[in-house]
Formats: sequence, C-alpha cells, structure tokens
Amino acid sequence: MKKNPVKLIILAVGVILSILSGCTQMPTEKQGIVDLRPQLSFRTLDDGLREGRVLVDGLDMGKVGDYAEGVTSLRVVSGSHVVRVEVNGRTILEERVYTGDGVNRTILVK
Repeated sequence: MKKNPVKLIILAVGVILSILSGCTQMPTEKQGIVDLRPQLSFRTLDDGLREGRVLVDGLDMGKVGDYAEGVTSLRVVSGSHVVRVEVNGRTILEERVYTGDGVNRTILVK
C-alpha cells in the first residue's frame, strides 16, 4: 500500500494548525466602576456618643459608631445636607455640610 505524500503534508498542517489555535486566548476586557460619591464619617470624644443616631436630611441612617472614622463611611449624594446626631432623643449636633464628588469628610461629635 503506497502512501500519498501530499495527503500526509495536508494532515500534518491540519494537526499543527489545530494545536496552535488551541493555545490562543481571545482578548478580554475588564471594566470597573469607581464610586465617587461623597463620604461622611464621624469621630467621637466619648464612647457613649457612638450609640447616637445619625440623621441626614431627616432620614435615620444608623448609629454614629456604624460610620467611625478610619473604619467605614456613609455615602451620600453630592450637594448640601443637614446632618444631625441625636442621643436619647436630644439633638447634640446639627450641621449643614456641602459635599462634592470624591470628598471624604469627618464630623467631630462632642
């Protein structure tokens, strides 16, 4: 039985091409979204104030301790806001703040 050299060459080229195509990877693109919303955090001089409630524009956002400086922060939309801190129903801080994109602001509660 005689083998045709042309068929062997075509077969060899086909095998080589299939091996090489298996080694390539399609280009990928990774995209991320950066959150530039302003951030508010709180620093307290007294640990008892960490239980105070944070209200932004009249909306209860949680405890002061939930947004401790250097640990976590409260993200708000850009613009002017009224920030109030209440402890046992008594207002201990009320401040109008303006925040812009990318701004991190720490509010001292005393």
